[in-house]
Amino acid sequence: MSYVHLAAVYDALMAETPYPKWLEWADAFWQKTKRPRTILDLGCGTGNIAIPLARQGYSVFGLDLSDEMLAIAYEKMQQERVQVTWTRQDMREFSVQPVDCVLSFCDSSSYLLEEDDVKQMYRCVYEHLEPDGWFLFDVHSPSKILNGYADNTFTWVEDDLSYIWQCVHDPLLFEVEHQLTFFLKEQNGLYRRLEEVHVQRAYHLTSHLNWLREAGFTDITVTADFTDLPPQANSERLFFTAHKE
Repeated sequence: MSYVHLAAVYDALMAETPYPKWLEWADAFWQKTKRPRTILDLGCGTGNIAIPLARQGYSVFGLDLSDEMLAIAYEKMQQERVQVTWTRQDMREFSVQPVDCVLSFCDSSSYLLEEDDVKQMYRCVYEHLEPDGWFLFDVHSPSKILNGYADNTFTWVEDDLSYIWQCVHDPLLFEVEHQLTFFLKEQNGLYRRLEEVHVQRAYHLTSHLNWLREAGFTDITVTADFTDLPPQANSERLFFTAHKE
């Protein structure tokens, strides 16, 4: 599922998202291993991870399925006066030059709804890593789907933008359907209604570990919620590092 209507308001809605915490988490890992020269950001969205990395001097590729999100990322890159190579491709099957590190943050890969999709993505990442490269990513935990989203409704009201966000979950699949309705204020003072549906799925931790090993990865570590601590029953985000020897 790619962002269409949501792309135009994505950064406004995500204004409180702690993107620096993902960057700090990655930087802490690189300090313990080694810093990459080239980075691929899978599911890069509007560039909120890729652009700061480029500002730090890394050679960055940003990959996303949404033309609309990539267009906004390109505009932001020009404003920042940095260089990122953007490409519209599917994270399950992509082709770029090999890189030292692949990132997929902000639960981007939780949009993969079939087990085979996740396995295929892991294999593709492995193939596009240089030897001694690393794959760093986070996903929603089953607990996040069952307890954080469940069948909840969230609302947000501002002068220029409001939304109703309804969640419908499947507890057996650890899947949640986000039903989003936006009201965006136009220049004439009237509001335009936009609707979009997004679906995300979580998988058991053991499944991720098995699929990563099947793809060829070693030295796999799992922590939770931006810490270096192992996951607990109520952890919301699972953070993985996986090595290509």
